[in-house]
Amino acid sequence: MASVLVTGASRGIGFATTLALGRAGHTVYATMRDPRRSQDLEEIVETEHLAIRISAMDIDSDASVKKSIGSILKTHGPLDVLVNNAGIERTGSVEELDIAEVRAVMETNYFGALRCIQAVMPGMRARRSGCIINVTSVSGRVSSPPLGAYSASKFALEALSESLAQEAKMFNIRVAIVQPGIIDTAMARRIGSEPAPSVYPHSRRMAALFALSLEQPTQPSVVAEKILEIIENGEWRLRYPVGPEAEGYLQRRASMTDEQWIERGAADDETWSRSILRAFGRKLT
Repeated sequence: MASVLVTGASRGIGFATTLALGRAGHTVYATMRDPRRSQDLEEIVETEHLAIRISAMDIDSDASVKKSIGSILKTHGPLDVLVNNAGIERTGSVEELDIAEVRAVMETNYFGALRCIQAVMPGMRARRSGCIINVTSVSGRVSSPPLGAYSASKFALEALSESLAQEAKMFNIRVAIVQPGIIDTAMARRIGSEPAPSVYPHSRRMAALFALSLEQPTQPSVVAEKILEIIENGEWRLRYPVGPEAEGYLQRRASMTDEQWIERGAADDETWSRSILRAFGRKLT
């Protein structure tokens, strides 16, 4: 059984992943900014007697990551797996989104993951063993407004992961990228809610698209099971799209030229809605 650190474990994909790994017999260090938000997780761990330890870690802070991971290593020994799951979203056009919000997304989604990677890599490299799983998104390969800032952070993490995979393999350390589609999480529900006013139609369109997908929601457990599979199968594969829409979405983008993709995103509402009908088989309301 593996010793696994999961970031962003208080809810959503991190919550589901922590439970899936714990129930499979792995030892899990479930980290989050505020453990007071983990009451549901604590109750399940206690009831099911799972080997899950909950602790505070703010991945936006160099000191917090160093202290938290250092304490785990000192008290409990080496980590076999890091699951970089913690992430935030901000929606808005490139013109309108405040730069402070863009920085916040990059700080958590990119630099936060990098901090954790740098904290665990020396031990894994010394043991010539380990696995790092970075949860990105289909938005880490395909950029659509109003998720430009979010996509930028996930594109960056994908690029970092691809380089890391080449470096880490020399020391027998696996790197995997998990790319969820639209998953039923608080983040997705926020994107699917009423957007803020904008001179651009894309926030409204994306909200409608998310709301459409969430009519038949994909649960976070689907992503959790994929992460468990990656840990246990020992496979040297880099990217794993997850969810019923993820693979198709990536394939549709790959089948189009850059210019076609831009025309699609810049089209009028009626034309854009028709493209969604063709892709999803359902009409936007």
